[in-house]
Amino acid sequence: MQIVLLQDVKSLGKKGDVVKVNDGYARNFILPKKLGVEANAANLNTLKLQKANAEKIEAAKVAEAKELSEKLSNASVTLKIKTGEGGKTFGSVTGKEIAQAIKSELGIDIDKKRIVLPEPIKAVGTREVQIKLHKEVNANIRVKVEEA
Repeated sequence: MQIVLLQDVKSLGKKGDVVKVNDGYARNFILPKKLGVEANAANLNTLKLQKANAEKIEAAKVAEAKELSEKLSNASVTLKIKTGEGGKTFGSVTGKEIAQAIKSELGIDIDKKRIVLPEPIKAVGTREVQIKLHKEVNANIRVKVEEA
């Protein structure tokens, strides 16, 4: 029997897959637990429409991320950090502080988890910081760290 999975099933496949299973397995496990439906013309058409809609939404998210990437690539933010003698810093600049600076200076709300810092910034100067906007789209922003 052909089944369209409505949820991920560990040994069968992912949501939206069309799989062939034994009749008993389908009648006694998959259908009663609402893990899938029989693969008839109506259900296959519904699956096709859902996939098309998901692709359209994904394309819109990618386009929005690319637009935001262009805005961020030309921008820079300035942060102040306390320094002591010889330019030695007290503390460091983290992703949270960079996200707050982007929001206050540029008006763009970025989640601090999307900012990629191999290690915290502990020196005065200008750095390029990568921001993951989407799994396919990254942006770089200039971060100027100045003495306070």
